Amino acid sequence: MAAASTSVYVDEDLGIDEDTADGSEQKPYKTLLFARIKHSLTHSDAPQYLTRKREPGAHQGPGVSELHQQWVPATTTALKKANKLYEQHKRKQARVEELACQGKEEAEKRQLALDEAKKTQIRQDPQLPKAVKIRLNEKDPALIKLRSGKSKKNVDYSEGRGTRVRITGRVHRLRSQKDVIFLTLQDGYGFLQCVLTGDLTKTYEALTMTLETSLEIYGEMWEVPPKQHAPDDRELHADYYKIIGKAAGDKEAITTRVAPDADPQTLYDNKHLVLRGENASSVMKVRAALLRAFRQTYEEITPSCLEVTPPCMVQTQVEGGATLFAFDYYGQKAYLTQSSQLYLETCLPSLGNVFCVAPSFRAEKSLTRRHLSEYTHIEAELDFITFDDLLAHLELVMCRVVELALANPQTAKLIRDLNPKFEAPERPFKRMKYADAIDWLVQQDIKTGEGKPHKFGDDIAEAAERKMTDIINRPIFLTHFPTEIKAFYMRKDPQDPRVTESVDCLMPGVGEIVGGSMRMEDYDELMEAYKRVEIDPTPYYWYTDQRKYGTSPHGGYGLGLERFLAWMCGRYTVRECSLYPRFTDRCTP
Repeated sequence: MAAASTSVYVDEDLGIDEDTADGSEQKPYKTLLFARIKHSLTHSDAPQYLTRKREPGAHQGPGVSELHQQWVPATTTALKKANKLYEQHKRKQARVEELACQGKEEAEKRQLALDEAKKTQIRQDPQLPKAVKIRLNEKDPALIKLRSGKSKKNVDYSEGRGTRVRITGRVHRLRSQKDVIFLTLQDGYGFLQCVLTGDLTKTYEALTMTLETSLEIYGEMWEVPPKQHAPDDRELHADYYKIIGKAAGDKEAITTRVAPDADPQTLYDNKHLVLRGENASSVMKVRAALLRAFRQTYEEITPSCLEVTPPCMVQTQVEGGATLFAFDYYGQKAYLTQSSQLYLETCLPSLGNVFCVAPSFRAEKSLTRRHLSEYTHIEAELDFITFDDLLAHLELVMCRVVELALANPQTAKLIRDLNPKFEAPERPFKRMKYADAIDWLVQQDIKTGEGKPHKFGDDIAEAAERKMTDIINRPIFLTHFPTEIKAFYMRKDPQDPRVTESVDCLMPGVGEIVGGSMRMEDYDELMEAYKRVEIDPTPYYWYTDQRKYGTSPHGGYGLGLERFLAWMCGRYTVRECSLYPRFTDRCTP
């Protein structure tokens, strides 16, 4: 007598397709396919598959009708479908096993090749010409001669040879072909393609080469063959190399740590590695070029501006107490500076026009793409000027800085690569009073953050400001803001006391990059301003004294370097324009 067949239970509602299920009535599977995998139909005591599921509309929970919970044999159609899926599963599993077997064989072959490669040792030929140590951007023809034409040898120091050089750098790109390895090295100064052939490709070090590995390479400088491309159209044909520092590979490879599609916070955590990328390093190089250009501009304009270095630890506020970083200073309350403006004003009587390049700090819990908690502030104060003089100076400085940056071929190329659409701004910049901007926003039906029409006295929000700038699509001097929404020290417009002689410079794609104004020069007016904003004037005695000892009409401004850089380089956020950005909840690395 044949043995009774085993029953296997499948409950589409309550079952689970995991190893914790066993197909019993108490621990049913969820699908026939999983049951089919676990209990084969091929042997003589093939199981009987019993299934159940709740009928549509059946009550879910205690008291479920027995009618809806009865086990019934699986239908022929369902079994055929499950069998078809099972056959597909078997083929898939067979392919997985086949690939695993192939992978194992390949791993074994690679290990044998690596073991064999360890026997290959390369040595530097002492008979070769002495190598010249160069940086990767060195192009002086008096120092480097490029070999051209064809040769049966990869390295040939016969008559008409190229210069033999010694370089150091890190592997930025890596491409292996049969019997040849192409490396592109970078050293912070430039890039150079290096070609490895012969025994140089057969060493253990060559077979396990990873991106970012640092090494020293000796070889002959060649022109790149026609129709081929390499940085600066040249390459080094190596005759010897030495690994200096092998970079991590596999799961720790740099391309895994900072993958292009990685979460932004992961990229910020690994900014030290992101900086090795071409875009990030290019932005930093443009940043350095802009700082040089600003300093050169301040020196060459008439009258010139002298650079000074104000303190960052202060006991006064400039832009409101809500955004101050406070700390204990030997038992006294102190702050990280919001702006160096007040200190710059004290320099005017004896030093003339002055500027500084210094960090400023704002404890503003804003996560917009143009806000940082620490940023580089380029500030200047100018003596004996009018408001029109201030605007003319600002326009001159910004345009001259752009002109100087684009006049440098290396910097210009970086900017064009980062932002192909960038164009130097045309002068004069558009002048628009705050009141006219409010009217423009109303006409364009651009609402406030609360969805209401703009009205005089509103502090125009970032989104509306940027939308206006992008539509107008040219630099704008937005002037004459209401007294109530600007800092206490800003001078009122003699023609309209409701507003100040103030200015924001707005650039397409970024918005505000400069904020400035004329400063109150009258002692009594300044004392009244302290009172209006409820600031105790006592700690500001040194600032107030400027009005007691030979006051003068003066003004100044602050420019955010990261915003200026984001505008020129076409960056989405100012965080890309800071070496290690500091913003809300981010103070690492």
